[in-house]
Amino acid sequence: MPPAEASTPARRVVVFGVDGVRYDTLRAARTPVLDGVAAAGFLAPVRVNGLNPTISGPNWATIATGVLSHQHGIVDNHLHGHRIADHPDFLARVRTARPAARTYAAAGWLPLVDGAHGGPIFLGGGYVPPGGDCGEDLVAWEEAEDAVTADAAAVLGRDDVTAAFVYLGAPDQYAHRLGVGPEYLASVESSDRRIGTVLDAILARPSYAAEEWTVVVATDHGHVDAGGHGGDSVEERVAWIAASGPTVPGEAPERLEQADVAAHVLSTLDIPIEPGWELAGRPFDRRDRA
Repeated sequence: MPPAEASTPARRVVVFGVDGVRYDTLRAARTPVLDGVAAAGFLAPVRVNGLNPTISGPNWATIATGVLSHQHGIVDNHLHGHRIADHPDFLARVRTARPAARTYAAAGWLPLVDGAHGGPIFLGGGYVPPGGDCGEDLVAWEEAEDAVTADAAAVLGRDDVTAAFVYLGAPDQYAHRLGVGPEYLASVESSDRRIGTVLDAILARPSYAAEEWTVVVATDHGHVDAGGHGGDSVEERVAWIAASGPTVPGEAPERLEQADVAAHVLSTLDIPIEPGWELAGRPFDRRDRA
């Protein structure tokens, strides 16, 4: 009898969005979890595309959809009138390509997963922590981050989720309130620990040995020293992406774009990218990058 063929590992993807983390602050912070992702793949700066403003709404929409601001129609943090239905987020595209697949999203910034301010960017919605909009309350943001982390760890550690998006927004809030000082640095480090909590839950999955997980971590923009963004300074326009997984190269592509995140999620799940989608990004591992 011929030997049984080994089964193909099931591919899974989780994308972490950490809002408003300057690249130089990230490199100064103690981030052992992110360092581990980078060691298994890459961590590299990425310049926010010049067609996008350095504002959360447009750039999270680009990361989610793979298209730029003039395509998805989001130009600030009020999302009314967007064209996300014409350019769906990567979780929606996974569900369309694989109707039986389960996806997951969680965020304390409501327009990402809720109807607030014209959202959601992720069309299927997702987990919103108790209390809803945290506003400018840093304590509320810490509680929201803990709730998002706990829910993501529970779901991704237990359920058959093909693709997920987990958002951590506290660093952006600290920068806005207190500038890019020690409190901001500490919030970046707290975000790293929260990512570690979710990844530990994934590692503990009973089915983990039969799975291949891709991990992507990205930010949307930076900050000026006093806190704030929306301008064109290097401090605001330089963001970053880290990734590891079975189709992630050991070095970042020479021309890295925030729009590449959505393209890579789809590619690593073997979902064909149609020319009609007009994606501005390409998978990280594609060598034919123009």
